[in-house]
Formats: sequence, C-alpha cells, structure tokens
Amino acid sequence: MGFYEITSILLILLIVISIIIGTNVRRTFKKYNTYSAASGITATHAVRIILERAGVNNVMIKPCRGSLTDHYDPRDNTVYLSETVINSHSVASIGIAAHEAGHAIQYAKNYAPVKTRGAMVPIVNFSSKASMIFIIAAIIFESAVYSQTMLIIGIVFYSVYTVFTVVTLPVEINASKRAKSLLTETGALTADENVLASKVLNAAALTYVASMAVSILQLLRFIGLLSRRR
Repeated sequence: MGFYEITSILLILLIVISIIIGTNVRRTFKKYNTYSAASGITATHAVRIILERAGVNNVMIKPCRGSLTDHYDPRDNTVYLSETVINSHSVASIGIAAHEAGHAIQYAKNYAPVKTRGAMVPIVNFSSKASMIFIIAAIIFESAVYSQTMLIIGIVFYSVYTVFTVVTLPVEINASKRAKSLLTETGALTADENVLASKVLNAAALTYVASMAVSILQLLRFIGLLSRRR
C-alpha cells in the first residue's frame, strides 16, 4: 500500500471523526443552553459589557438566521448572533456570544493572526475553488500532456487553503481565551458557569482542529497522487 492509499484511508477516518466532533458541538450547546446565567443578562448584553470592558465601543450587534451561525464580520464591524443565541440567558449562548466579541476585540487591538487571516480570505475564496478545478481536471484528463502540470497548480492553490486553516486555529483559540477571561471579569458568568461555557467553546475549537487536520491530510494525499504519477 502506497502513500496515496494510506493518506486516503486516514482522510476518510478523519472526516468521520470531524462529523462526530460537529455532532458533539451541537449536543454540548444543547446541554448547557438549559443553564441560565445567575446574572440574568442576555447574550447581547454580555457582548456589550465585554466590549466595554475591553475599551471597544464602536461594534454593532445584529441578529442572523439559523442556529450556531454566530460570527463577527470585520467588514461592517458587527457581531452577528443567531436566533438561538441573541436573546438567550443561557451560559452556552453567553459563551458563544463572548467568543464573537473576542474576535471584535482582536481586530480592535490589531491582533496579528486575525489580520493575516482576514487578508487571506479573498485569496482563499479563489484558490479553494481553483484548486478543485485543476485537480479534478488533472484526474479526468490523466493522459493529457499537461495533466501533471494541472495537478501541480491545483496542489499549490490548495496549499493556500491549508495555510489558512493553520492560521485560523490560533485565532479561534485566542478569541475563546479572551472570552473566558472577560466573562468572569465582567460578572457576566460566575466562575462555575464559566467552566460550563468553556466546555461549549472547547468543543467548538475542536472543529477547527479537525478542519486543519483534514486540510493537511488532503494536501498530503494530493502530493501522494502527484508522486505516484511520477
């Protein structure tokens, strides 16, 4: 069994693990979404007091559709909270909202990794699509003269996406770290409640670890395919 076959098997296993991790995030959120914070504040209020404590006062908070679709958009400097989070008093929702506030603080404080990730977004949007086009074309037209060249180009484009997943991981971990610290400092959550919120954030962080691992393994698989052809 060659390198390409081994990485293909490992990739399938890792994808299965990623699905399990994603399921665990939803299950963990559902579990701790039943615990109301003693402070009685909503997730929206938590974002406001966290940003105020950090000295960041120009961020807007708006709703977005869906469940666990919460995110911070630096283009309009807005924290978007999902329907299940925005008006919730639960420790899980407050933890997730605080995490997004953490991203807003990262941009306000010029946190280098988040700036790097932000700058890479338009490049990644193009390269991730282009990589699949070239790699699929190389596989379909395997006997073509330029098949190997197309595969190499596809690998180069995909490597950009892989770098993006590597850069994303510390950004997400740092946002959660900021959130956990400020949740207790502001009194949004008690120390015990923060432990519960941390379980939700830690479960979510694993999705980024899995995404990075899948990307790296997929890149190695493509390199193995190129090596096999040579």
